[in-house]
Amino acid sequence: MNTIEQFNEYVMPTYGRFDLVMEKGENRCAVDENGREYVDFGSGIGVNSLGFCDESWVNAVCDQAHKLQHTSNYYYTKVQADFAQKLCGITGYRKMFFGNSGAEANECAIKLARKYSFDKYGKGRSIIITLKNSFHGRTIATLSATGQDVFHNYFFPFVGDFVNVNANDTDGLVSALDEYKDKVCAVMFECIQGEGGVIPLDAEFVRAIAEECKKRDILTICDEVQTGVGRTGKFLACEHYGIRPDVVTLAKGLAGGMPIGVCLANEKCCDVLGAGTHGSTFGGNPISCAGGNAVLDRISSEGFLDEVTKKAVYFREKLSDIPQIDGVDGIGLMLGIRLKNAKSSEVCKACLDEGLLALTAKEKLRFLPPLTITYDEIDRGINILKKVLNNNV
Repeated sequence: MNTIEQFNEYVMPTYGRFDLVMEKGENRCAVDENGREYVDFGSGIGVNSLGFCDESWVNAVCDQAHKLQHTSNYYYTKVQADFAQKLCGITGYRKMFFGNSGAEANECAIKLARKYSFDKYGKGRSIIITLKNSFHGRTIATLSATGQDVFHNYFFPFVGDFVNVNANDTDGLVSALDEYKDKVCAVMFECIQGEGGVIPLDAEFVRAIAEECKKRDILTICDEVQTGVGRTGKFLACEHYGIRPDVVTLAKGLAGGMPIGVCLANEKCCDVLGAGTHGSTFGGNPISCAGGNAVLDRISSEGFLDEVTKKAVYFREKLSDIPQIDGVDGIGLMLGIRLKNAKSSEVCKACLDEGLLALTAKEKLRFLPPLTITYDEIDRGINILKKVLNNNV
């Protein structure tokens, strides 16, 4: 029995997997069990922010594993305190909650928003407005928040009091806020709808969310699970829009490959969740926090994010020279490639066969390379993509 057969024998088939067994990785390249190398334009769906097995990251994780791998959250650890202080310092938020994933971070944000309104206004102010085409996770509550019908099946009943409005429709947003007056506790949104197709929101619409919510004492929740931690050339994507949401959620690239999820809150709502109102056994795991500290040190170092922006410009220029590409959406190193004729799923598979790891987002090809990717590695990947497209996949 080979690895794939063994895996499929014992693991639920919840993913459509490629026939690739990864053995190891170094920097921005993965190696399969047969020794073949792959340039990585996916970074584990935006998780391996420093690439594979970055030396400083590995040292931080291994050093912590030799000291303390876990303790319950009834106790304190220095590595967790250091991480929390560092992340609050970088983002400007007041406090955070530790979980293990983006879905958990968003669950926390949902609970925080509803309790904020309950504490201040009492029952009945529990509606959270989200956007159509959004994606916020795969738990029952975050699926309920997700504004895509394709995910709204099988698992009925979903959690109530979520209302979807069209992205970039300010009139629709205001109408919903007026229709559900005194019943809305939060508006939740992604600055770039990642799983929805790498679609950035219009700046005017994002500012309208902030302004309308401020008028009504409604919390703004920005889901930065995929867009955060330098992915767009700013530490938070909302910085591009000139707003500071009340709550921001982070995960994916935050710990460089270790499981983590964080819900950040500002002064207005940072003390809403008290003892016993929320929790996570593995939240703030010392090893994850050690990995997170290594990521934060690198991303906050002088010139790092400027270089991400420069690489993004270079990437777009290279992609724009390919005749089979109709355009590129996204910000920074979060890129959605519109193809003129080829199907993104077929191109993604063909790229894999040629030694390039890529992703899809609906009808688009999606690139989320490690933030440390080099210009030479960008060129290598682009050349593979050109070869695939020239072969009329």
